[in-house]
Amino acid sequence: MKMRPLNLECGSLLPLSVRARVARAKRRQAAALQSAGFTLIELTISAAVASVILTASYLCLNAGVATQKLIEPRTEVLQSARVALAMMSADLRSACSLSPDFDFVGEQRALGEMEADNLDFATHFYTPARPGEGDYCQVSYFVDKTRGAQLPDTQRFSLWRRRNPHLAPDPLSGGSREEIVRGLRGLTLEYNDGLDWYDTWGDASVKKKVKYTTTPPPNQSGFPEAVRITLLLDPNPDKSTEKAEPPLVFQTVVRLELADSSAAGGGSGSSDGSSSAQAGQGAGGG
Repeated sequence: MKMRPLNLECGSLLPLSVRARVARAKRRQAAALQSAGFTLIELTISAAVASVILTASYLCLNAGVATQKLIEPRTEVLQSARVALAMMSADLRSACSLSPDFDFVGEQRALGEMEADNLDFATHFYTPARPGEGDYCQVSYFVDKTRGAQLPDTQRFSLWRRRNPHLAPDPLSGGSREEIVRGLRGLTLEYNDGLDWYDTWGDASVKKKVKYTTTPPPNQSGFPEAVRITLLLDPNPDKSTEKAEPPLVFQTVVRLELADSSAAGGGSGSSDGSSSAQAGQGAGGG
């Protein structure tokens, strides 16, 4: 007697209805697999959206890099201007008489079309660095070419400071000089006597011993009450462009604190001298 082999396929022992449902599910799954994917319209839309996102990302990155290049040099200029104004303010607050002939000299100058005023005075704001030095120091602030500038068409100017801690025969020269800030586009100094502002103060060619036949102007001798400093700096001093950007303007007003006592002492002496001179003239005339 022959025996039939057993059909051990999966689901062969299931009822007919169940096997029919399983077969339909397999057919639906196969049909879904065959129809899976993106249509051409979907791919086109996806590519367009992706290109828009990439373009926007590039523009944002480019704007960030451009802003960084614009801000970084200006940040350095702001810091340099803050340091320069702080140095000038500290020296002016402790200003004292420059020499027996004149106390304080501020001259109005120009380099081409650029304002380039200069200032000469003495200060007690100085830390001795060598034996024999005190806190007295002769100081000058002036405009000169930037260190390393050679070509006339690319001349750049800097703010310089001269310091001489010794009593020199010529108080307007000597000592060492240092570069304070680069990219200078202008330096304007104004002086206040308590009532008005003047473009100049003092005169190095006129000594204290000179006697005036008339009352001298308030800004001819002595010390001003305050000094107004205006710095114009190049926003991007390291970039050479034919079309220069507008300068950054920094301004401060400094009151000469030590000059009040010096002026008071000097004023009494000069008035006594004037009285003596007038008395002598009167006696000679009699």
